[in-house]
Amino acid sequence: MSSPYRAIFSTPGTRGFSAAGFIGRMPLSMLGIGIVTMMSQVTGRYGIAGGLAATLALAAAALGPQVSRLVDRYGQRRVLRPAAGITVLAVAGLLVCVRTGAPDWTLFACVALAGTTPSLGAMVRARWTMIHRGSPALLHTAYSFESVVDEVCFIVGPILSIGLCTIWFPEAGPLLAVLFLAAGVVLLTAQRATEPPPHPREQHTPGSALRSRGLQVLVLTFVATGAIFGAVDVTTVAFAEEQGHKAAASVVLAVHAAGSCLAGVLFGLMRPRGTASRRFLLGVAAMGVSMIPPLLVGNLPFLAVALFVAGLSIAPTMVTTMALVEQLVPRAKLTEGMTWTSTGLAVGVALGASLAGWVIDAAGARAAFAVPASAAALAVVAAFLGYRRLEPAPDLEGTRAHGYDEQDRREGHMA
Repeated sequence: MSSPYRAIFSTPGTRGFSAAGFIGRMPLSMLGIGIVTMMSQVTGRYGIAGGLAATLALAAAALGPQVSRLVDRYGQRRVLRPAAGITVLAVAGLLVCVRTGAPDWTLFACVALAGTTPSLGAMVRARWTMIHRGSPALLHTAYSFESVVDEVCFIVGPILSIGLCTIWFPEAGPLLAVLFLAAGVVLLTAQRATEPPPHPREQHTPGSALRSRGLQVLVLTFVATGAIFGAVDVTTVAFAEEQGHKAAASVVLAVHAAGSCLAGVLFGLMRPRGTASRRFLLGVAAMGVSMIPPLLVGNLPFLAVALFVAGLSIAPTMVTTMALVEQLVPRAKLTEGMTWTSTGLAVGVALGASLAGWVIDAAGARAAFAVPASAAALAVVAAFLGYRRLEPAPDLEGTRAHGYDEQDRREGHMA
């Protein structure tokens, strides 16, 4: 591992919480696509499969920021375990309903309850921010590393989820996903020394972190970005099935994530110049352009190449977004602010997956590649129109270069 990556792990405990976060984030790439694959295996209906994935994403969008707001106030250990427990029980109920042929409404009810899934990525990044807040270079590398971890999840997760659903039994993918969630949350919350201290009610400014105009721009752009991801996932599975190689969809999606993973590793070794807002704008524009080649897709190898190239712009854009969130929201709302970006992605995934499912049922997988291309265009428009809002608020600029004081650290150990 090169020196910037060695440096971020010099603090004791960093390897442990990052590893726990990796395990706990596997459902991010496994649960939604596992539900789509499971339902397509059991019912053959991509419409309801996409609808369930959309419901899961919307439920996470509604409940995820509330879970993170509670984490900011009460600490990770007190909140994450019960939240993850609800998700595990809800997915278990979903699998029982699918196995017993229960009515469709029961499936949607279980999926809605699973929206309490905590954002482990935000929790881990909050820990990195506490440790390396005084060093922008190390924080950039840490965010890059976590973006790479996200992409490794997206490389490994779909292969496991789709592969188990198609080779073993239909419910295997979602089942393994919640087992990963439970293990990751238990391991992460057991590590108290690196847990950010909670911020009591009196330390919070009124209202949500989403009151930040800059954060609103990021979330809106990420809604469109999430629609790209959701539509690509569902359309790739359907296209692979049309080609007679449904199991190969996991490999194609893994190649997409591999492009982002490679870009994230290299980006972490760089010291980016210019403002984060400008880098964000360039990253979103690159994502927009990268969605044009899939419109011309003719076979799975071509699709894999196109998605690999498209993936190269993802991780740098995500890393830059986390840096912007850290600049745009108060420290006491950092976990919530980071979760709002995930929420934007979740809403977009819901819309993209659902719309792609409808287009696939009506016109086939080839036509559905227009969905991510249209979403990419909307993301570019949102980023350009909101560009001027992405500057830090004057009252926050002075707090970004300073670490937690000793009182904060003592409170973190006492929590």
